[in-house]
Amino acid sequence: MKPAAIVVAAASCAAALPALAQSGLGASVEVATDERRRGISWSDGQFSPAASVSVGVPFGLDLDARVTGTRGDPRHGGADAVADLTGGFSREIGGGLRLNGLATGHFFAGAAERLDYAEVGVGASFALGPAEVGVDARYAPDQRAIGGDNLWVGARARLGVPMTPFTFNASVGRSTGSVDDERRAARLRPGGDYTDWSLGVDHILGPLSLGLVYTGTDISDVVDPPFANARHTGDKVTARVAISF
Repeated sequence: MKPAAIVVAAASCAAALPALAQSGLGASVEVATDERRRGISWSDGQFSPAASVSVGVPFGLDLDARVTGTRGDPRHGGADAVADLTGGFSREIGGGLRLNGLATGHFFAGAAERLDYAEVGVGASFALGPAEVGVDARYAPDQRAIGGDNLWVGARARLGVPMTPFTFNASVGRSTGSVDDERRAARLRPGGDYTDWSLGVDHILGPLSLGLVYTGTDISDVVDPPFANARHTGDKVTARVAISF
């Protein structure tokens, strides 16, 4: 899939999503200057279109599908796009405390080899007025595609400024894991175990959201390619625009 084809696909999704939303689904379209996850780029440092659809089913399960352009990033074997399919649940247990759990499959289109992998996660958050703090864990069991297993544990905070459209966000996380294949393990941990952090602000106007976020890592020594992609592991400020239906 070429970059232009990704844009066309995202635009097609954008045209279809409002109709889906009217049928009870949640949907969004987003463009970011770089798709960064846990402090490292998943789109070779280039702009990345994305479209997502989510739905809650009667027995309390939340389902979400998101397709994001990865722009031939060597981190994922030159894949053009990733489809993240998630099933999860969220429970309010009182006093502002919420628990959640999920399972996600990451499927890469156009990769040079089979690089799909899966992970599970749990989290807890506490909200008080416009502020929220939370902790999360994501674990990918030992899989050939990621050269071992991978555990990410993080904390986050969010503050909506009263009487304004601005929301501030911050996070910090730590990635660790075992290594069976050093080259493939470098996809998710380019220099071995590392810490990531972020600080951002969103300007929310109804369904439209504009955001800026600074991300960074303490990654220093990176193993050789093909999957490490050391060029996009450092500090960076990215921008995004998203519309929800």
